[in-house]
Amino acid sequence: MMPVWDFIDRIRQRIATVVVGQDVVVERLLISLFTGGHTLLQGVPGLAKTLLVSALAKSIHLEFSRIQFTVDLLPSDIVGSEILDQKSNDFRVHKGPIFTNLLLADEINRAAPKVQSALLEAMQEHKVTIGNETFKLPAPFLVIATQNPVEQAGTFELPEAQLDRFMLCHRLQYPTPAEEREVLLRNARLGIRREGDGAVARTEFDVLEQEAVGSAEDLIAAMNAVQQVYVSETFTDHVIDIVHRTRLDSRLDFGCSPRAGIALIKAARARAIIHRRHYVIPEDLYALAEDIILHRIRLNYEALADGQTGPQILQQIMTEAGGNPLTNGKPILV
Repeated sequence: MMPVWDFIDRIRQRIATVVVGQDVVVERLLISLFTGGHTLLQGVPGLAKTLLVSALAKSIHLEFSRIQFTVDLLPSDIVGSEILDQKSNDFRVHKGPIFTNLLLADEINRAAPKVQSALLEAMQEHKVTIGNETFKLPAPFLVIATQNPVEQAGTFELPEAQLDRFMLCHRLQYPTPAEEREVLLRNARLGIRREGDGAVARTEFDVLEQEAVGSAEDLIAAMNAVQQVYVSETFTDHVIDIVHRTRLDSRLDFGCSPRAGIALIKAARARAIIHRRHYVIPEDLYALAEDIILHRIRLNYEALADGQTGPQILQQIMTEAGGNPLTNGKPILV
């Protein structure tokens, strides 16, 4: 078993061989993996979300499943169903793709609310019920869902109860010109792959190395290291203050639930380990606030009519609570 920081560096290096940039997204996914929290990724198509999750799964030799959510998807397509065995005349359970370690729920808002709710029990209790039987899900179990924030035709908005179960909601950005140049150069060098008497053009998925850079024991060690990170009472009080202020703000219909405070401390501890620290600092809170708080608050009609936005309100709340204001999502350290 290797040192935790070497394990993290190896994962980052493996992912970097197929995904250009996206360092913040990789950090957020590692935070989710080390804490058991689920992540919602918002971004337009083509930003390597599926490739990123697949690379993460193969780096630690985790089972990976992908579900493309569509309007005609049924709950049984996710959790599984009972099937009549013609030979024995008995029902047997056919487990669905949710029985995996890393589940990518692609465009989750395209499925009907009944299907979205099929994930709730799994996300919260790490188990599913098929017929009269309840089955535990593999450990670790992590849901990484994606949403297209642009195209809204044929979509169903996620209810607040389900949004609250996502520890993080990260908004992906387009790559910089330098990063996009590297993407194009790498793609041009992929070549073709022979298949029998024919050939197909290779994709980035073809260059994913199958050999894992870490074992399950390395992952357990990282998860345990996160639990040992020191959190001061002052840091905890600051988290409570920020969460409480969202509930009192007159511009919001509702503020954060207690899950937000739990998520802030869990994620801050994991970020500290990723940045080679055994204690949390204010920078952890400022860096993670948007991803943890914004999807848990909702502006009222008066605030929307005034042209205010969630990030603006969060900046003011953080400043009033004694923190440093956020600028373009990045903390200003003093």
